[in-house]
Amino acid sequence: MKSRHILSLACTAAACGSLLGAAPPSSGPLVHVVRPGESIQRAVDAARPGDTVLLIGGTYRESVRVTTSGLTLRGLGPRTVLEPAVPPAATPPAKPAAAPPAGTAAARAADSCALAGNGICVEGADGRPVSGTTITGLVLSGFAKNGLWASGTDRLTVRGVTAENNGQWGIAQEHSTRGVFVGNVATGNGDAGLFLANTVKTEGGATDTGGALVARNRLVGNRIGVTVRRLRNLTVERNDITGNCAGVFVVGDETPPRAGDLTVRANRVVANNKYCPKTARLPFLQGVGVVLTGAEDTQVTGNLITDNVGTSPLSGGVVLLKSFVGVTNERNRITGNTLRSNAPADLVDTDAGRDNVFRDNACAASRPTGLC
Repeated sequence: MKSRHILSLACTAAACGSLLGAAPPSSGPLVHVVRPGESIQRAVDAARPGDTVLLIGGTYRESVRVTTSGLTLRGLGPRTVLEPAVPPAATPPAKPAAAPPAGTAAARAADSCALAGNGICVEGADGRPVSGTTITGLVLSGFAKNGLWASGTDRLTVRGVTAENNGQWGIAQEHSTRGVFVGNVATGNGDAGLFLANTVKTEGGATDTGGALVARNRLVGNRIGVTVRRLRNLTVERNDITGNCAGVFVVGDETPPRAGDLTVRANRVVANNKYCPKTARLPFLQGVGVVLTGAEDTQVTGNLITDNVGTSPLSGGVVLLKSFVGVTNERNRITGNTLRSNAPADLVDTDAGRDNVFRDNACAASRPTGLC
């Protein structure tokens, strides 16, 4: 089948030759190789669970929609770049294989993701999540909305992806469980570098993620480094978060179950002093380290939080603030953090929530006094 380019990555020509006649290539996972000028979407549509779509280094001007479980979409790191398709008026003569023929399933899939303004979309259906799919080793740059958008997934892994200069979120996920986001870079995105939520279009109680992990990512120069909205059972750890308007947001509201029961630990949250103007839901942001708003049973522990300085109502090292509908934080534990040179204070608790604990933090100033 001509559309299925197969590359053996694990054997020499002699060794591969010795396997001839043992089993047909279609009996096991295949590697579909795509080169610049060829269609990624066509290869993704041809792939089956367990297959890999390997993108050779170069620039690809397209969006890709993934609906296959167990698929790996792999690039060669910084050399493999996805950018938006060139507008038709500016499109130079293209190779015949540059895009799927109009009207095909591949073209419709690509269009749905591209028209939404996204680079890569991983999308399951109600009751049928895309499970065990991996996106790795890519740069997603300059998309109008999101570099990577995922909805209806289970055990999605996003590793070694750079999401830069996208209009809204660098890497974002909703309606999903057990996601792993490790070793990525998100920079210069219009909202959060990494955004995880129960749902983005409706109000509702928090979703149990089943243990999602956000770890060892570098988040620089976004509006917010990491946003966790209306979720439970999640860990944000060992991330380097600097130069954003705000570092980490844990967001909840009054709808049960409440957001929380998660851990923010061992992160470096430093000098998030970029200025971002107010929105319909938030005041202007500047100098914001870690914010809990409307959350419960969350641990903020072992973080280095320094030099976050501003005059926003959310400014400071670790800030507990009522949600925008007036819901307080409850039973959160802020322990064992190192905080210094944050302003207006290292620890800020303005919402008078119940049973929040501040203990064993190395810090100099708090509002109210006595939290350090």
